[in-house]
Amino acid sequence: YFNFFSACYRDFMKIIHTSDWHLGQEFYSYDRTEEHEAFLQQLENIVAIEQPDALVISGDIYHNATPSNSVMKLFNDHLDEIRKACPSMQIIIIAGNHDSASRLEIFASAWRHLNVHVIGRIEKKPEGIINFKRHIIPIKDKGYIVAIPHVFPQNYPLLEENTPRELRQVLFLKTMNQFVKEINTQHLPVVVAAHMAITGSEMKGHDLSRGGMDFTDIESFGIDFDYLALGHIHCPQNIQNAKARYCGTPIPVSFDETYPHSVSIVTLTKDETEPIIRTIPIHNPWPLHTFPKEALPFEDAIEVLSNLPSDEPMYIRLRVHLESIAPANALERAYAVVKNKKLRFCCFKWEKDDLGKNTEHAWFDIEQMKQLSPVEIAELYHHDEFGEELDGTLKNMLTSIEQKLKEKEEE
Repeated sequence: YFNFFSACYRDFMKIIHTSDWHLGQEFYSYDRTEEHEAFLQQLENIVAIEQPDALVISGDIYHNATPSNSVMKLFNDHLDEIRKACPSMQIIIIAGNHDSASRLEIFASAWRHLNVHVIGRIEKKPEGIINFKRHIIPIKDKGYIVAIPHVFPQNYPLLEENTPRELRQVLFLKTMNQFVKEINTQHLPVVVAAHMAITGSEMKGHDLSRGGMDFTDIESFGIDFDYLALGHIHCPQNIQNAKARYCGTPIPVSFDETYPHSVSIVTLTKDETEPIIRTIPIHNPWPLHTFPKEALPFEDAIEVLSNLPSDEPMYIRLRVHLESIAPANALERAYAVVKNKKLRFCCFKWEKDDLGKNTEHAWFDIEQMKQLSPVEIAELYHHDEFGEELDGTLKNMLTSIEQKLKEKEEE
């Protein structure tokens, strides 16, 4: 009871910032439900202890735009339990580039009665006017959260005639800022939840294979904020200062996400120039490991795999030095070694001595290819085939086609 009443009467605003859950991800054909359930249970416990004013989920709830019924049930059931852990808390959810905006908003009206705000898209009123106030959510009398779902910069709605596509995002954010100022007459803290890539962000371990990456300069960000709760980039980091932060993925989405995984606890007051940020680590019952540390010949690498503990759960990527071509039965050998172990073998990371002699992209395995967008693959092919960079006009055309295909897929 003490936590509940102190949460109601304190003179600061506390939020829990999390994003990029990627529920429903199938990792090398392995189901990750156990891991996602473990994270959601930990989040419920964190909420119960911290008693925040708001839980901000900054996009990519699901791994794909058409999650299964069981995955959506997993989300809804756990979200309700998380809500019950702090009934006074507001929950703000925005769509990421992996989410279907319409699918995410299916139960939005029902959730609103339980202090859960789901913002999947930029909504227009019947007369065609943007409903800006829908995105500005008051958090008791302590502050506001401005919810900006993922939108490609050039696809923001046209607010003024003849506005170039590349300036639509800037104009939208500036107009949103005007509405925030009109509402926030008491000059309370403003938190912006956005699913976007900020120029200069650390991209370590990030999967660029879906949704592409359009960057926004934080200097030209049109909303005056006290904290920018970012999603989209998986590496946890502050941008320039503590006023903008990627909280990162709660569990790794790929083997290259070797950094710590956590949720962020953010406290804002009227007097503090910067928010106070703490991180709470998330334990993953199935960690991702790459063995050995240095590439070994195939037989030696298989020996390393066979010596791993049989009762310790983990996903395995095996680093192998490749002298010529991969053995035809490589996968069969690896799977046979882990057959009776509590290990999930996923793939090899092949490494060659001549990597980089003719081109830095001389050798790719399937996993590495998955990290690249179609346009990036086209660039590499053109460079390898003709020894020069892809023409800028052709690259822009391919990028435009790729983006249109992704937008069609998300509809």
